[in-house]
Amino acid sequence: MALPGTLGELRGSEYRMRTVREELRENLVAALRSGQALFPGLIGYEETVIPQLENAMLAGQDIIFLGERGQAKSRLIRALTGLLDEQIPVVAGSEINDHPYAPVSRLGRDLVAERGDDTPIEWVSRQRRFAEKLATPDTSIADLIGEVDPIRVAEGRYLGDELTIHYGLLPRVNRGIFAVNELPDLAERIQVGLLNIMEERDVQIRGFQVRLDLDLVVVATANPEDYTNRGRIITPLKDRFGAQIRTHYPRSGEQEAAIIEQEGASFEGLGVPLHVPAYMRELVAEISQQARRAGQVNQRSGVSVRLSIANYESLCANAMRRAILLQEPEAVPRLSDMGAMAASTSGKLELESWEDGEDQVLLHKLIRTAVGNVFRRHFSVQEFAPLVARFEQGQSAETGEMLPVSRYAALAEDTVEIGRILADLDEPNRPACVAAALELVLEGLHLSKRLNKAVVDGATVYGG
Repeated sequence: MALPGTLGELRGSEYRMRTVREELRENLVAALRSGQALFPGLIGYEETVIPQLENAMLAGQDIIFLGERGQAKSRLIRALTGLLDEQIPVVAGSEINDHPYAPVSRLGRDLVAERGDDTPIEWVSRQRRFAEKLATPDTSIADLIGEVDPIRVAEGRYLGDELTIHYGLLPRVNRGIFAVNELPDLAERIQVGLLNIMEERDVQIRGFQVRLDLDLVVVATANPEDYTNRGRIITPLKDRFGAQIRTHYPRSGEQEAAIIEQEGASFEGLGVPLHVPAYMRELVAEISQQARRAGQVNQRSGVSVRLSIANYESLCANAMRRAILLQEPEAVPRLSDMGAMAASTSGKLELESWEDGEDQVLLHKLIRTAVGNVFRRHFSVQEFAPLVARFEQGQSAETGEMLPVSRYAALAEDTVEIGRILADLDEPNRPACVAAALELVLEGLHLSKRLNKAVVDGATVYGG
């Protein structure tokens, strides 16, 4: 069906005027009743953040998300656009999405007064009703609210004419959602301008008084330290946000592993199939979980989920590189690939004190702890007593990141428990999977003080 093209046609349709808060609320209610997934891809927030967010929208409140870096705050905000109508009508040519029934700009009011029911209208998509601004100290009132356009003045308009104004981001997203990332970084005078738009709808641009009855939902993000401790947000603006929602990191390794699997880069199309064992994702997730409890790490800065994703991608990339160089039929990440995570970890962990190389020492410690925890979740040391006995009788095993899979075949033949190991890990009996599983068992036994380990020329040798 063709959409109405004039104000008269719109009045004759079933379209009714709603504020953006009413629109979000009614669309949310419809989605909840239908069982629609509102925020797909946001893992771990189902019982904590999302119910609070739904309450805030039902109450028609402006929202601020408090959380450390890498907690999907921006993703949450962008997901809100899915609750906006697919299209809404605006007065054609309006810079600030004037509602045809009640235009707020001078251009919109004059056009409706002059043309009446013949006023042309156009339809704006939900994507054009969302604007996002990263707050920086140099953000100006002109960026957010507007400025007098000297070109329009040069064309003959008076400074007191509202049509001389070039509108900023806030007016241009009228009847939509405006997001401010890292709100405390806004200068105080800019915060006052934002407060006026949110509360009074009354702004001064170069001494020209403009009353803009904007229809907006404002959503912001902030780091808790900046928001609560340093006092970098003016109190009236803080009070204006109806809902303050605390985000968090994944509460469990399972949630973090699911995020890793969802967000990690794809390695398809490189000519070598990649298989990532579930316990390797579990291991990457465990490293981040341990880092969030480590005393050497600045927990106020946080340990982003991006660390887990980047480490996972580095692990997979190293396995792919090995398979390509050695011309192996399958790439499977294993423990010896974890050295590749040094590059993806550097810069993502903010330490309480800094000395050269300390971050690598910490990473090594985190890996050892994570491997020990994952090993104990899947196995008990006692079940490998026969294998340990064979090592005590002189058997040894060599592992390494560039060691071909074929070098693990003899060890696999000597390890009568290999079938049970693969079954416990839910892994197929393929050479590359066997090699990865053996590395986990050998390192787990070493960390349990059952095997000795020596590093020789980049290779790791395990013995009794």
